[in-house]
Amino acid sequence: MQPSYNSGMSLLRSVATVSGFTFLSRVLGFVRDFVIARSFGADAATDAFFVAFKLPNLLRRMFAEGAFSQAFVPLLGEYRKQRGTEETRLLINRTGTALGAVVLLVALLGIWGAPAIVTISAPGFLETPEKFELAVTLTRITFFYIFFMSMVAFAAGILNTWSKFSVPAFTPVLLNVSLILMAAFTQSWFDPPVKALAWGVIIGGLLQLGLQFYALHKIDLLPRFSLNLKACWQDPGVKRIGLLMIPALLGVSVSQISLLLNTVFASFLESGSISWLYYADRLMEFPAGMLGVAIGTVILPSLTRHHHGGDKEAYSGLLDWGLRLCFLLTLPAALGLAILAVPLISTLFMHGAFTAHDVSETSHALIAYSVGLSGLILVKVLAPGFYARQNLKTPVKIALIALVSTQLMNLAFIGPLKQAGLALSIGIAACLNAALLYRGLRQAAIYEPMPGWMPFLTKLGIALAVMAAVLLGGYQNDQFWLEAPLAERVLWLGGLICSAGVAYGLTLFILGFRPRDFRKT
Repeated sequence: MQPSYNSGMSLLRSVATVSGFTFLSRVLGFVRDFVIARSFGADAATDAFFVAFKLPNLLRRMFAEGAFSQAFVPLLGEYRKQRGTEETRLLINRTGTALGAVVLLVALLGIWGAPAIVTISAPGFLETPEKFELAVTLTRITFFYIFFMSMVAFAAGILNTWSKFSVPAFTPVLLNVSLILMAAFTQSWFDPPVKALAWGVIIGGLLQLGLQFYALHKIDLLPRFSLNLKACWQDPGVKRIGLLMIPALLGVSVSQISLLLNTVFASFLESGSISWLYYADRLMEFPAGMLGVAIGTVILPSLTRHHHGGDKEAYSGLLDWGLRLCFLLTLPAALGLAILAVPLISTLFMHGAFTAHDVSETSHALIAYSVGLSGLILVKVLAPGFYARQNLKTPVKIALIALVSTQLMNLAFIGPLKQAGLALSIGIAACLNAALLYRGLRQAAIYEPMPGWMPFLTKLGIALAVMAAVLLGGYQNDQFWLEAPLAERVLWLGGLICSAGVAYGLTLFILGFRPRDFRKT
């Protein structure tokens, strides 16, 4: 039996809600990638689009799922608890104004400096002028997405602080729907056709911002923007958010920065390498988004509340709950991605212009990514342990160590392992990041593990072994997954995943695990 976390209304329900909407978004993301792969394959045009979308998408992850919320939510929670309605609303108004002004300027500068951005992001494109010019054009179209998503992140921070988790979790669905419709129905309107994807990004960003601001209007928290920028910049709360964002950008989003730098390395490999990394990353994002983002989003406001309430035991207990939940859910996800790499990629993407060679190369990257999946998700649970306390120094040091380690491993792995080496370096560095964050929490006496961790991990190991046996026993062989009809692959893959999931869950049940053991307020 596990340590009980049951006390009234369950945070597990909130995690399930966020995970459910994230699941919908990720499913539509796979539909999106299926449509893109079928329509465009993996060639110079898709490489150009993925490079153009890389930086805006990076900032989406850093802001919407990381740095801004880690800096903004704890301070907003403090204002709400200690300073009253008037000062809280003033903070919202001035933060929105300051953030909007900065990201608008960044977006305009990015459009103007698109050639330099592409040169830095993918210097290998300079050897092919047509590919370089296409990437520049697509970058200029997509770069304003940064403005939309930064403001979406601002709105999401407010909604999450008021425990309105559903709308921010649902919002990414709109981007996927926009890209699916543009890729499927409008590519013939553009020359070259890949421009349809770039405009789909902009339309999706506008729809997301509209939904978030409507949700704020419904709870009477829609920000009132001011032309008095000086007053906004001089506001003590805005200054504190700016200072907190510096370590948050590194501490929470170091893996995303590494993904951007990986594009630089991948641009020197054969054509298609960037696309192979992209498709592997998309599969890895499925559990990372469903689990890491969901748990991190729900846990941060509660940690902030416990910190300002002075309840150290509840603070430590909440971190313990998050860590156990992460291991319980991420380890089987990582194992499944590694074993089912070829079946997943061939079933989801091997259509139209996406070839068996693309499947093979993408699967190598996915297996390498799976090594660090648990580390990537653990960072999203451990980092809030510092940011809820507005700690600046420790996450910065850890993030810099992880970032430097990633690039050193890139140099070591890219030769023998190609794009898979780039993926492996991110995974190993994520595990290092998580390990150092954990050590920092323990050394500062912020977190004290509850009893029962060794039996917990032993039982997980047994359940994972059973799950692996089921997957390997029904795997068939790679040739089957490359040649069988799509319907047969879908049915067989679905049966394998369901059987493995049932085997894992049943084994845990027999060993004494119960859902009620993971409830938490």
